[in-house]
Amino acid sequence: MPLSFAPLVLLAGYGLGSLPCGWLAGHWLAGLDIRQHGSGSTGATNVLRVVGKGPALAVFLLDVLKGTAAVLLAKALLEPQGLAAGGSSWGVDCWVVGAGLAALAGHIWPVWLGWKGGKAVATGLGMLLGLAWPVGLASFGIFLTVLSVSRIVSLSSLVAALALPLLMLGWFGPGGLRLPYLALAVLTTVLVVWRHRSNLQRILAGTEPRLGASKG
Repeated sequence: MPLSFAPLVLLAGYGLGSLPCGWLAGHWLAGLDIRQHGSGSTGATNVLRVVGKGPALAVFLLDVLKGTAAVLLAKALLEPQGLAAGGSSWGVDCWVVGAGLAALAGHIWPVWLGWKGGKAVATGLGMLLGLAWPVGLASFGIFLTVLSVSRIVSLSSLVAALALPLLMLGWFGPGGLRLPYLALAVLTTVLVVWRHRSNLQRILAGTEPRLGASKG
C-alpha cells in the first residue's frame, strides 16, 4: 500500500468506529432508539441500563473490536511496505494512531446516527489493545479496580483515561517513547474527559447512577 494511499486507513478506521452496535442492539432487541432512553449514549453502559446484561456484553465486545480492528488493519496495510520497519517508524506510527483516532471519532460522531453516538471508552480500549496491548490491559485493570470499589462506570472510565498518558510513558520509557503514541494517549484522555463532562458533574453532586441501580 503506497504512502499516497495511507489516508484510506483513516476512512477505514472511521467506518469501523461508526458501526452503531449499541443502537442496533436497542433497535433489534427492544424496538427502541437507545439515544432516547437512559443517558442517551449508544455505548454498552446505556445498553445495560435499557436493554439488559447480555446485549450490553455483546455491544461492549463489539465496540472493543472496532478499535482493535482499525489499528490492526492500518498496521497490516502499512508495515509490510517498510514504513514502520527499519529506519522510519514515525510516519507509519502517525497513520496507525490516526486510524485509531478515526475509530474513536466514528464511534462518537457516527454519520449513520446524525453524529450522535457513544463515549468511546470501549472503542478506546480496543484501540489501545491494538497499539500496545500491555497499556490497554493496564488501563482496563484500573477501570475494573475502580469499578469494583465505586460501582460507577463513568468514574472508572475517567480514572483509567487520566492514567493513560502515565501508563504509555511507563511502558515505553523515555528512551523508547513513540511520540505519536503519547500524543494519542493525551488526546484520548482529553476526549474521554470531555465526553464525560456531564457525568463528572453528577459524580461531584453525588447523583451519578451506580451499577445495580434501577433503569432510568
